[in-house]
Amino acid sequence: MLEQEVVMEHHIRLSLDDAVWSLLDSAAQERGISLSAYLHEIAVNEAKRIRRERIRAQSNALAACIAECPEARDFYEDWSG
Repeated sequence: MLEQEVVMEHHIRLSLDDAVWSLLDSAAQERGISLSAYLHEIAVNEAKRIRRERIRAQSNALAACIAECPEARDFYEDWSG
């Protein structure tokens, strides 16, 4: 079976005022990368943070459900050993 990796890119356009553009561009230059690469890095890191936050919220909701329901607590205790 032949597997093929599919990469999908989405391009965005954003407007920055001169002060924000200058600040971000200088931060990118300090890191030795382009402004585009810097903005990409910021977006990827934010997406990871959001994903972790959502997983944490779902885990907390599950824990609350287990704590409130004796059947769920019993199942979890049996399942987790």
